[in-house]
Amino acid sequence: MSARRVLVGSVAALILPASLLMTTEIGSANDDAAATSTPSVLTKKAGQKISLEVLPQIVQQGKRPASADKAKGSVIATLKPVKVGRTVTLEVQQGTKWKKAGTAKQERSGKAYFRANVSKGGLPLTYRVTANKFKGLKKVSSKSADTAAWVTPTFTDEFSGSTLNPVWSMRGQDYEAQSKRVCSKGSPDAVKVGGGTVRLSVIKDKSRKGKCKAASRKKSKKISYRLNGHIGTAQGFSFRYGVAAARIKMQKSRGQHASFWSQPVGENQPGSAGHEIDIIEYFGDKHPQGGLTSFIHWYKGKRLIKTGSWIKNSESFLKNKKDGWSKNYHVFSVKWTPKSITTYIDGKETWRTSARVSKAQQYLILSMLASDYEALEMPDKKLPQSMNVDWVRVWETPQP
Repeated sequence: MSARRVLVGSVAALILPASLLMTTEIGSANDDAAATSTPSVLTKKAGQKISLEVLPQIVQQGKRPASADKAKGSVIATLKPVKVGRTVTLEVQQGTKWKKAGTAKQERSGKAYFRANVSKGGLPLTYRVTANKFKGLKKVSSKSADTAAWVTPTFTDEFSGSTLNPVWSMRGQDYEAQSKRVCSKGSPDAVKVGGGTVRLSVIKDKSRKGKCKAASRKKSKKISYRLNGHIGTAQGFSFRYGVAAARIKMQKSRGQHASFWSQPVGENQPGSAGHEIDIIEYFGDKHPQGGLTSFIHWYKGKRLIKTGSWIKNSESFLKNKKDGWSKNYHVFSVKWTPKSITTYIDGKETWRTSARVSKAQQYLILSMLASDYEALEMPDKKLPQSMNVDWVRVWETPQP
């Protein structure tokens, strides 16, 4: 069911994430050079190229819950040739004139990032960037791009009140070996709404007696049975193409992983036009690879393929040394077009791929899962562990 401003209606869905036993294809931040979707423009002048991309309100780092309407949009300028440190100026159109709206330096990726308003008085804004003279390069301005596609989200939930909006339903409410969760399952007891957030947790299952044997490839251990916060919009909301974003403060410890992801309507299976999109997963503050991943899971015939990677140098996406994924909220988002899938943290690109792009309607999932292989790393006495989600939004860009 596609939706416009949908906030009601849903039933349970119990299909779980893809198994760990699959073929893996590692991607990178520049996995694909596919052109970005509207609104974006490409300018070629004096031997230079400037690609300007405007994105919705997906920038909002902070310690406390905040209104999604207060988030900033992201404007990304990609310049060639790459000249690290070159000053780039963002300008917003006011009548027939251009007014300075910010400055940034070109990074090693070739990009310059800006935080910007998406609208004024409910109306879209138009931006351009100007790259200053630098080491023999002439000053050059880009063509303009506007925010019209991003003024009004088609789905939004800020988790107000004390109960979960009916657009969400519980998932995975059975202990299942198939999903590598013999020792944990989804439960409403692990989902709490309050203070403008939804808290998804891993907690002990007090109704289950005895211990469970959790195993990884290297070891096994007996632990308490556990309940997971695991919700989705399977029949309440789905979309095809656009930007989906969630503002999340992650859990601190290893032993479970927080996730914002999507599945195709009808689920991910051989012959499906869709696939699983793991927008972000977090495995804990002290994970040796930084803790953050983005993947897609798709079928090549009957073989399940996992494409993606750990986000390299993930600390570079933090605001400063005092920032942290479990200390503050950050916006994790995906831009999904017919040609590519691109993920962002607070408006900065982390990964892009065109290896296999879903063509099916997708629904949203938020989860805090303790799969057996990681649950045995979390002592019972350190439970509960929680992730907090401040808001979720989707801006659809329908394609013919």
